[in-house]
Amino acid sequence: MARPRFTPTAEQRRIVKSMAAMGIPQEQVAQMINCRSPKTLRKHFREELDAAASEANYNVAKVLYNLATSGEEPAATMFWLKCRAGWRERPIFEPASIAPPPFIVAQERGVQQP
Repeated sequence: MARPRFTPTAEQRRIVKSMAAMGIPQEQVAQMINCRSPKTLRKHFREELDAAASEANYNVAKVLYNLATSGEEPAATMFWLKCRAGWRERPIFEPASIAPPPFIVAQERGVQQP
């Protein structure tokens, strides 16, 4: 007797999209929705799997952008500028903290000091 044909439900589609957005491996997603294999999962949920990561990245970037531009989260602003604007931190030069090299006196050969 043949296995019954897999028919995805709206709830399964929601779960697949959510789990894929969080980066959960397809094997685990398939188990969660009682799907036979990752191959069956990809066959029936291709759109959800393809769209999940880009939508998740968009949502996180939107929140980060709002935090960075609000002026209330300086860390978010600095993170955005480092990642997107190429800003970087430079070491502060403190001359007093660097020891000078030892003083060396060179003597020429054949010349005697008085």
